[in-house]
Amino acid sequence: MITTKHAGANYPSLMDRAVLVTGGGSGIGASIVARLSACGAKVGFVDIDENAGCGLVKALSQQGVRHTPVFGRCDITDIDAFKSAIADIVDETGPFTGLVNNAANDTRHEISEVTPESWRKALSVNLDHQFFAAQAVAQGMKTAGGGSIVNMGSMSWRVGIDRLSAYVSAKSAIEGLTNGLARELGPSRIRVNCITPGFVKTERQVQLWLTPELEAQVFESQCLPDFIEAEDVANLAAFLLADDSRMCTSGVFPVNGGWI
Repeated sequence: MITTKHAGANYPSLMDRAVLVTGGGSGIGASIVARLSACGAKVGFVDIDENAGCGLVKALSQQGVRHTPVFGRCDITDIDAFKSAIADIVDETGPFTGLVNNAANDTRHEISEVTPESWRKALSVNLDHQFFAAQAVAQGMKTAGGGSIVNMGSMSWRVGIDRLSAYVSAKSAIEGLTNGLARELGPSRIRVNCITPGFVKTERQVQLWLTPELEAQVFESQCLPDFIEAEDVANLAAFLLADDSRMCTSGVFPVNGGWI
């Protein structure tokens, strides 16, 4: 369910701007789609869950957003299909000048259970698509005179979360990717930044991982005594996509409640 209880500022520069969000059908991604739609952006998003994606489009359409989001179902680990889905959405939204590389999968895994195939799959779903999405939209951003790319990282690799070796390897690499893209695309006024969320209280996290022990760890580690909501991450993403952050690039922006 999409809420607006933490909805932040409106950004006029996002009005009618085409923005692509990956993994936008649920969780943080769905909140980003909703947040950008509320700002009047032309949002296109992809997700492997067709029911979730179509449901989000229907819900936002009923809320009367300026532009009904355009959804494309695809598996982002199939790069050819991913690029094709992006091209199809562009036909409806126009070239993207904003991109949020949000899609990821944090399935836990024991070291002893990891195979070359499962390792490669984990990096594919958590890292590879971020580069190829940037590659797919870069020329359109250059033609438009600039743009903004937001990569979704994680604080998990910094604090030593266990049973996530492949995931944290991918998430740490995203910060390097952010710096590399920012340097190469900067002369074209394309900004590239990274958001590193802490424990975000999404439906998936609650169902799969949230235990009384984890809750205690969260509040012992955070400076702030509240759960992070998906909307908190979406608010920062909106800022980084808007012209208000025009001189912010190659940055890593935590949304972790001050996890120490």
